Amino acid sequence: MTESELINLWVKTRWHIIVSQVAPTVLLTALVGFLALGLATADPSVRVAAAGVLLASGILGALVQINAANEALAVIADLRAVGGMSAVTRRILSAAPWVNVVRFVTPAVFVVVYVALLIALFAG
Repeated sequence: MTESELINLWVKTRWHIIVSQVAPTVLLTALVGFLALGLATADPSVRVAAAGVLLASGILGALVQINAANEALAVIADLRAVGGMSAVTRRILSAAPWVNVVRFVTPAVFVVVYVALLIALFAG
């Protein structure tokens, strides 16, 4: 692939990373709102359902984020092989360590927030 094609692929991959964070963020925010409206006092089956929806969506969101980050790292690896790099390529290469935030930190934060919400749902 040419440098231009790889840069375009990077842009698409970066967009996938951004979009993959929308659903988990909306779900976490919605659950916090529902807790404020009294979800913690709803029937246990409703609380279990809410926890299940959040968990299933969170797992899917994390998998998409990890996959998109892996694809971004593959693009970066291919860009490293390009001779005579442009400034844009050098800037993309400098972002490589930050892609690991998407692979590791974001899913870890989800787990912490999920556990906190479970405590609020069932122990609050």
